[in-house]
Amino acid sequence: MADGTKPTTHTMRAIVELRRRILNGAYAGGTRLFEVSLGEELAISRTPIRAALSRLAEEGLLERFRGGGFVVRSFAYEDVLDTIELRGVLEGTAARLAAERGVPPAKMTAMAEILRALDGAFGTGGEVDFEAYSEHNSRFHDALASLAGSATVARELARLKSLPFASPSAFLTTGVAAYRHSLTTAQAEHHAIVVAIGAREGTRAEALAREHARTAREDMKRILSGDQSFADAMPALALVAADGTR
Repeated sequence: MADGTKPTTHTMRAIVELRRRILNGAYAGGTRLFEVSLGEELAISRTPIRAALSRLAEEGLLERFRGGGFVVRSFAYEDVLDTIELRGVLEGTAARLAAERGVPPAKMTAMAEILRALDGAFGTGGEVDFEAYSEHNSRFHDALASLAGSATVARELARLKSLPFASPSAFLTTGVAAYRHSLTTAQAEHHAIVVAIGAREGTRAEALAREHARTAREDMKRILSGDQSFADAMPALALVAADGTR
């Protein structure tokens, strides 16, 4: 929680369930959420519900309503793109600091193991195991955030990636075939980032990490420009107000 206290079991259950409902499209943007009705639906008392709503507001999924309570947030198109861009800046900083400060061999070995697991998600015939890729891609980005040894960078990246469209694996579980080539490019970038960090090339590592996020940003622009297969596969896209492109 924001004050450093550990959430209770009931609070965590409420957080997980409410987050799932928002991202599954059960609550549309602009929906006002009430503690009493949510408590009755989830069979949880109001105090954990209130704490869960506050947590989801910290994550950016909810906004505090002027008259009290919370409302499901809608995301402006350009804000979503900017969030991904900011993730690239922070991951670029993490990569540069890791290269400049040096990474213990054990951590570099762990990164190499993650890369091998990601490589294994690609079949010889061009098919991709999207579920496996999503899992190991999340592991890669979590590990990258920790390589710099900066609690500040890791904390801010974790906060940013909690937003529904900032996660590196936000769209990988949909399994849309049209984006297989993009994943191949992304995996090549993963390898290049790790090589640059191992070679202590801070500027190159930062540039590669930023470019990696830019690839995701361009994918997002294509998705939000009208790819119905993605809209069907990810109901949370309904939270985005597509008001034009840059």
